[in-house]
Amino acid sequence: MSCHDGEVCLTCSDEALPFPVVAVDGDLARVDTGAGTEEISIALVDAAVGDVVLVHAGEAIARLDDAATRSSTSGTSRNGPGGGPGGRPGVMLAADTVRARLVVTGIVQGVGFRPFVHRMAAELGLAGFVGNDASGVVVEVEGPPAAVDVLTAALRDRAPALAVVEAVAREDRPPTGRPGFVIAASDPAAGGPRTLVSPDTAPCADCLAELGDPGDRRYRHPFVNCTNCGPRLSIVCDVPYDRMTTTMAGFAMCAACAAEYHDPTDRRFHAQPVCCPDCGPTLRLDGASHGTSDGALARAVARLAAGEILAVKGLGGYHLAVRADDETAVARLRASKHREDKPFALLAADLDAAERLVRTDAVTRAVLGGARRPIVLRPRRAGAAVAPSVAPCTRELGVMLPATPLHHLLAADLGYPLVLTSGNVSDEPIAHRDDDAATRLAPIADGILTHDRAIRTRVDDSVVRTARGRVLPVRRARGYAPEPVPLGFAVGRPVLACGGEQKVTIALASGRRAFVSSHVGDLENLATLRAFTDAISHLGRLFAITPEVVVHDLHPQYRSTAYALERDDLEPVGVQHHHAHVAACLAEHGWGPDDGPVLGVAFDGTGWGPDGTVWGGELLLASLRGARRVGHLRTVGLPGGAAAVRAPWRMAAAWVDALGLDARGLAVAARHRAEWDPVVALARAPSTLATSSAGRLFDAVAALAGVRDTTSYEGQAAVELEQWVDPEERAGYPVPAARDGVLAVDALVAAVVEDVRGGIDAGRIAARFHHGLADATVAAVAAAAAEHGVETAALSGGVFVNLVLLERVRAGLEAAGLRVLVHERVPCTDGGISLGQAVVGASGDTGEVVS
Repeated sequence: MSCHDGEVCLTCSDEALPFPVVAVDGDLARVDTGAGTEEISIALVDAAVGDVVLVHAGEAIARLDDAATRSSTSGTSRNGPGGGPGGRPGVMLAADTVRARLVVTGIVQGVGFRPFVHRMAAELGLAGFVGNDASGVVVEVEGPPAAVDVLTAALRDRAPALAVVEAVAREDRPPTGRPGFVIAASDPAAGGPRTLVSPDTAPCADCLAELGDPGDRRYRHPFVNCTNCGPRLSIVCDVPYDRMTTTMAGFAMCAACAAEYHDPTDRRFHAQPVCCPDCGPTLRLDGASHGTSDGALARAVARLAAGEILAVKGLGGYHLAVRADDETAVARLRASKHREDKPFALLAADLDAAERLVRTDAVTRAVLGGARRPIVLRPRRAGAAVAPSVAPCTRELGVMLPATPLHHLLAADLGYPLVLTSGNVSDEPIAHRDDDAATRLAPIADGILTHDRAIRTRVDDSVVRTARGRVLPVRRARGYAPEPVPLGFAVGRPVLACGGEQKVTIALASGRRAFVSSHVGDLENLATLRAFTDAISHLGRLFAITPEVVVHDLHPQYRSTAYALERDDLEPVGVQHHHAHVAACLAEHGWGPDDGPVLGVAFDGTGWGPDGTVWGGELLLASLRGARRVGHLRTVGLPGGAAAVRAPWRMAAAWVDALGLDARGLAVAARHRAEWDPVVALARAPSTLATSSAGRLFDAVAALAGVRDTTSYEGQAAVELEQWVDPEERAGYPVPAARDGVLAVDALVAAVVEDVRGGIDAGRIAARFHHGLADATVAAVAAAAAEHGVETAALSGGVFVNLVLLERVRAGLEAAGLRVLVHERVPCTDGGISLGQAVVGASGDTGEVVS
């Protein structure tokens, strides 16, 4: 601080220090340095006389917002120029005092990190400050070396529950001797990379206790939250994450909430959505408040109990809710929503209620009751009190616990499980704006329970399965997005990846992170395409990423491909669909461009092949830089293209004809007698595309076994075939060894036909097919791995949502001595390929796949 002759020179200072403002003249102020006054710039902060500001290089970079600390700082003893040890003015330094600047990156804003640091510093008797800037949390701490080391370690090891600490960078600095520890105001003007935004999280135990306490001022307040829980991504408009950059900006805090918000010892310190019944959002039912939020809620519960369908505004959009045990109401919802067969999700009030619906284990209970609150797919209990129309043709139910205080109140007051499904018509994005919900959901719902806190970003419910004590994502959205995927290498030029056509997500890669968006949906209509482009712009703005490269699928008719090729400002890179699947799995496990290759197994429904066929049952020798096809399922004609996807019986006809089998006597042929021969002729036509798709193979077997002839949602036949698997059946259909890399799955189809003719139960057929395909895959992968000298296999593609197939393939490959990688951060479905595209596009190569 003293640049010459003991005079104070704030312009020469290389550290940020707190000083009280004693005079203000426009953008200039005078501060009391303890050795006199000095003029500084306050252009970056709104400072007034009496405020304490952090000064760096002659400029106030933040205004301190801890009133008590301001008072103690302004009253600090001043020794005059040169009066302190070491020649510093106005300070007293102990001989063993050290000072460190700590920069914490990760999800560290809006999660109670600054009050946590404040409390730790107080416990350790340390001085300094903590503040937010655009890169994360910045701490300058001063005191005994051991205490500084303890705090440094605590930043990572004892961080708040919702924090995700990626790194703590430490830089030692000269001590200043100034007492007190303060919390600095955020600095939105700071440059550099952006900090991370937390996902939306469920109410914490403390908030739930207040919600149920008649003596608490937030009793039954549907929007109770604190720094440890509540809305984040869905309400944030920009960073740093402060109230004025969220959709809570229009709600002025009452005196009681403001006191909590400004108190560093309170768990609501800088909880940006903090509110109470006096100053927060208000529930309305069909446009009326009914006196209070609780009045609107009571009427909504009564109408749900009577069997009405209500649209309910949640965290990231609207749900459609109805009593799950009312068959008439559920069937009416299914008809109105045009959702013929796809199962509905259920909301249970608590773990006990969930366990009356599905079979659980320790992992399931932890996931259901955790902060993320996804829909968890689990085997249903016999006698579960749900209507048949909730989940037809499946032995599983998708169950979640309340993700908001409002949903806690609804579920508890009703006393029955609720169907809680996305507020949309099938194939449309979920409604999240009030005007849009009123228009689109009015024909479906009998009423709308809404509130006046806006949703900035549409966020759907996440869906997961569990296996081997791990969570396997099926749809990644609320509770998970936008947590970044750490990368095993540093990205050069920032990359935008556009995903595919179905289950679309987008990804942005920069530095050593990839940000994968929340689930967008299928790009089948203008509304979803708008959601797609909004996700690109909003994610880029939140994390200050301006891409230079845009990566797309090779399919020329995908809307995401068209978007990428229309971006004249970006360099386009095409990545083959199944290479992107495998690359996504590798990225999750820290692979870099110079690592690999592995033996990748990509089993899905459809992907554009460079040889002019439709791929979907691929063995790839793959790294991030490229891939070579070393094996695949036998190909067969795809009669009618997309028509065959919607009608699995067409694939049965194609396979039966391709194998030269007699269709007479097969029930599936009899059911489609009039169309069978024309479809066979189409499958044989030279112009018909051939496919190696594992998804289409599942379709054929489902139709042959009598499980499913036509579908109303993507993957339905395969989903239901898995549900039919007889757990007591251990045998699998034998499959000859692969020749020239081609898996002879024709033997599977032939065996299925033989068992169908023999009257074998569909459950046993389904089990034998799954086991046979898994064993054939294991044998082919093990042989290819040995041939090419690799020791790792990666499993990806939507077919591996199937746990029967996944677990048998994984166990078989491990028994063969291979390390097996599976998805745990992004879905194995097309919801994960944007991550794979991003890392291939960032690898510095074209990612060419050699057929």
